[in-house]
Amino acid sequence: MVTSGELFGEFVEKVREGKPAALATVIEGPGATGARMLLDRSGILGGTLGDEALDRSVRERTAALLREGASEVFEAGPVRVFIEVHLPPPRLVIVGAVHIAITLGRLAREMGFRVVVSDARGRFATPERFPDVDELILGWPSEVLPQLQLDEFSYVVVITHDAKLDNPALVAALRSPAPYVGALGSKRTHARRMKALREAGLSDEEIGRIHAPIGLEIGARTPQEIALATMAEIVAVRNGAWAADGAGGPR
Repeated sequence: MVTSGELFGEFVEKVREGKPAALATVIEGPGATGARMLLDRSGILGGTLGDEALDRSVRERTAALLREGASEVFEAGPVRVFIEVHLPPPRLVIVGAVHIAITLGRLAREMGFRVVVSDARGRFATPERFPDVDELILGWPSEVLPQLQLDEFSYVVVITHDAKLDNPALVAALRSPAPYVGALGSKRTHARRMKALREAGLSDEEIGRIHAPIGLEIGARTPQEIALATMAEIVAVRNGAWAADGAGGPR
């Protein structure tokens, strides 16, 4: 039988790994105060609160809390259970260590994102150009992005200006649960990109997830302005302020 202390240790380990998790602890009631249960989005991972019906109620409530990213004290009759929820910070993956990426990475860090910059071109992906990012990876997108294990907390921006780098990155991003995939380029470039992605086996629905032209329409012209427009669009998507009616654009 897993002890309460072991469950706490497993919860801490998941927090360190940056995985979503919740720890439910009985803090008041006639039963076993201090009983614990570890959960994630798949359900109960271990432990029990000492009552099957209570376990079920807490599991259902925790599923909602893991979507909201909130902790709370859950009450079930005379029993009070503290449900501590952990969600990892959002992560911005920038494919293309170009000038836009410098400002975009700084803005994202200010907004609480972990920032990963990747490029296959060593002359761009240097620590001198990106001293503040969390990870700087030199490599091809087809190899790097699968290793990053893109998830629902990942936001992907593809800005290499090179189709042989952009398109493999987009294939990997669009086949992941990342809620935002943006790509830089003109309408003509995007039309060629869509053709290439279809030939790579992606569906129109998958390709339709690309935010292109990238960024909110603010008349951006300079790299700094494009970075600002892109970050604003990512924030809009993250905060649910982006229309999901197929038309796109802020609500």
